[in-house]
Amino acid sequence: MVLHLSRGGFDPKEHRFLRHLVDAYPDFRNAYTRLVLISTDNQLNINEFRDALGATWPFLSDPDRTIQKDLDIQEYTDPEHNPMIPHTLVLKPGLVIYRIYNGYWFWGRPSFYDLWHDLRAATSEIRPDWDLSTRDSSGSAFFAALSWVFIA
Repeated sequence: MVLHLSRGGFDPKEHRFLRHLVDAYPDFRNAYTRLVLISTDNQLNINEFRDALGATWPFLSDPDRTIQKDLDIQEYTDPEHNPMIPHTLVLKPGLVIYRIYNGYWFWGRPSFYDLWHDLRAATSEIRPDWDLSTRDSSGSAFFAALSWVFIA
C-alpha cells in the first residue's frame, strides 16, 4: 500500500505530484497495490480535489487534524491552511512501514519509479513465491527444461 499524507487541494505541488500517481494508477491496480490519500481538507474540498485530479482511489478527510497532531507533522509555514507536512509511506501487509518520504520540498517526494523500486523490494520480502527459480517444484524444472532455448 502507498499512503500519502497530503497538504491539501489548495497546493499546486500536491496536484503535480498526484497527477503522476493518477497516470500510474493502472499499474498499481494491476499489481494489487492500494493507494490512499489523507488530507486535512474538509469533505467537500477533498471530493473536489479528487474529482479535479480524476483519481479513483480513496481520499480520506481529517479536518480535525488528528493525524497531524498524533504524528506532530504540522506545517508551521502556512497558518492559513494549517496543513500536514506531506509524507508518502510505503507499507507492507499489516501496515508495517517499509519506507517514508518527507515531501515538504517537492524533490523529497517519491517518483513513480521510487515507489516501483520500494514496492518490488517490499513484495520480494513477503512473497515466498517471488523467485520461482529457487523453488524445489515444477517451476525450477520448467526453467531447467527451457534452458536449451537460451544456449547459443
